Amino acid sequence: MAPVWVNHVENGLINPFDRGVAYGDGVFATMRTASADMSAGILFLDGHIDRLQQSCERLGIKWFPSDSLLQQLSQLAQQYPQHCIKLLLTRGVGGRGYQAPLSATVTEVLSVHPIPEHYLNWQQTGISLASSPICLGKQPLLAGIKHLNRLEQVLIKSQPLPSHHQDWLVFDCDGNVIESSIANIFIVKNDQVLTPAITHAGVSGVMRETLIDTLLSHDIAVMATQLTFGDIQAADHIFITNSLFGIIDVTAIDDFQFSRWTQTSRFRHVLSVNLST
Repeated sequence: MAPVWVNHVENGLINPFDRGVAYGDGVFATMRTASADMSAGILFLDGHIDRLQQSCERLGIKWFPSDSLLQQLSQLAQQYPQHCIKLLLTRGVGGRGYQAPLSATVTEVLSVHPIPEHYLNWQQTGISLASSPICLGKQPLLAGIKHLNRLEQVLIKSQPLPSHHQDWLVFDCDGNVIESSIANIFIVKNDQVLTPAITHAGVSGVMRETLIDTLLSHDIAVMATQLTFGDIQAADHIFITNSLFGIIDVTAIDDFQFSRWTQTSRFRHVLSVNLST
C-alpha cells in the first residue's frame, strides 16, 4: 500500500461526505522527486504549487500551502528519491448538493508512489501512440486544470490499446489534437515547435509550461495553436511531456512513423529529468 497522509495524519481517512469524493470537487498534482545524487528535492515544485493555487482560484477554493505541508514535501523528497508524490486537494465537506459551502476546510491528501519502471525504457526507445476513439468534451472553464473529474481519461484508458502501442492520442469532439492520455504533446515542423492550445479541453501540465519557457530561452520558436491530425501527419518529429517521465519521443502514431528529435536528450539533460536505474 502506498504511504498516504490525510491532513498530515498518516493513514488518515477521508470523510465520506467530502466533496472530492461526492463530486470530484478538487484538483491534484503528480510531482517527481529528484534522484538520490541530486539536491533538487521535488522537481519544479514552485510550478506545481502555482498551478494548484491557480486551479483552486478558478474553482473558488481558498487554499495556500502551509509551512508544515511544504516541510513535509521536503522530507518526503529526501526519503523517497526518484518517486512520485501526489498532492490531492478537495474543497472539503459542506454545502447542499452541488452548491458549494461559503467556507470549508480544504482536505489535503499526500501519497507516495514508485515511478513506473517502463518510463526509463520509454525515454531510451520512444513510444507509439494510437488514435483514441473517445474524444474530450469542450469546457473552457475547466480547460488546463488538473481537476478530480477524470472520467474521460478512465474511459479512454479502459479501451485495449492496439498491439505495439503504448498510449492513446486524444482529440476533442471537433477533431482537434489535444494530448496523449497521460501527457502533453508537441510536434516539430521546420524547426518550429508546436503544441495544442489548451483553451477548451485538456490539461496544461507543469512540464509543458516549463519546457515551453526553456525552449524559448534557447531561441527555439514555440507556438501554442490548434492542431489537427493533418498536422500530425506532416510533422518532422513528435514528443510528449509530463512531470514524471520528462520528455519522450513519439516514433509512431497509428501507421505513421517519425524520427526522434535530436534535441530531446539535450533538453532532458538541461531540465534534469533523465531517469536512472
